[in-house]
Amino acid sequence: MSPKTKSHSARMKKSPRPLILVSNDDGVRADGIIHLQRALRRVGHVVVVAPDGQRSAASHSITLHRPLRVKKMDTDVYAVDGTPTDCVMLAVHELLDRHPDLVVSGINHGPNLGDDVHYSGTVSVAMEGAIIGIPAVAVSLVSNGGGGVGFPVAARFAAKLARQILASGLPRGVLLNVNVPDTSASQIKGAVVTHQGKRDYGDIIVEKVDPKGRIYYWIGGDEAGFEDRPHSDCNAAFSDHISVTPLRVNMTDAKMLEELKTWKMFQGRHS
Repeated sequence: MSPKTKSHSARMKKSPRPLILVSNDDGVRADGIIHLQRALRRVGHVVVVAPDGQRSAASHSITLHRPLRVKKMDTDVYAVDGTPTDCVMLAVHELLDRHPDLVVSGINHGPNLGDDVHYSGTVSVAMEGAIIGIPAVAVSLVSNGGGGVGFPVAARFAAKLARQILASGLPRGVLLNVNVPDTSASQIKGAVVTHQGKRDYGDIIVEKVDPKGRIYYWIGGDEAGFEDRPHSDCNAAFSDHISVTPLRVNMTDAKMLEELKTWKMFQGRHS
């Protein structure tokens, strides 16, 4: 039986409140998504559709070669045995009775700064929302030893931003990537608009030897650093500012597009 029920359908049709889809890549039981769900309930009708377990760094992958299963965990809370992107696709095209007014991803327990956005399942949730044409935001907690003390701060900011997006909208194909320092509200110096920075992953591959003498590898390595770039998401987040970065789905480089047209190989007729 589909997780949709008649009572669920009737309730959503009667509700005049904005419909907000919440997902993540840390799993449906993660602390971050629980904080986010609670805060956004003050803004609209929240439905959570999230992976049934840890899917960090899943990027924008989708599941094509096996069936997906959905388990209803609670009222308006569903767990999917797939990727973060699977969750958005299932929610929008199958589980919900109408397109959500907003997609919010997170709160990720760890930063998604600079080049992290290309690997992040958290950001990919928002990216999928933007691809479909739904305003979307990804929220991450920049861990710095705070142990998650910043979750309430990030959740409150996400709710405030959600209200603004619902009132003002976002351009089609644009999402917002938010990074909040893992610290108390009193330590936050404010929110700033930033551009995507540059991460330095250092020794990203770690080689080890198992007890039988066989070599194996871990991808991850040392704690990632970042390049010092003024007004970047990295600089902002690591100086106790909340960083808000607009990202585009369409990655075409307009300047290079025009330059390519001048290359001889692209001019005239070719066999």
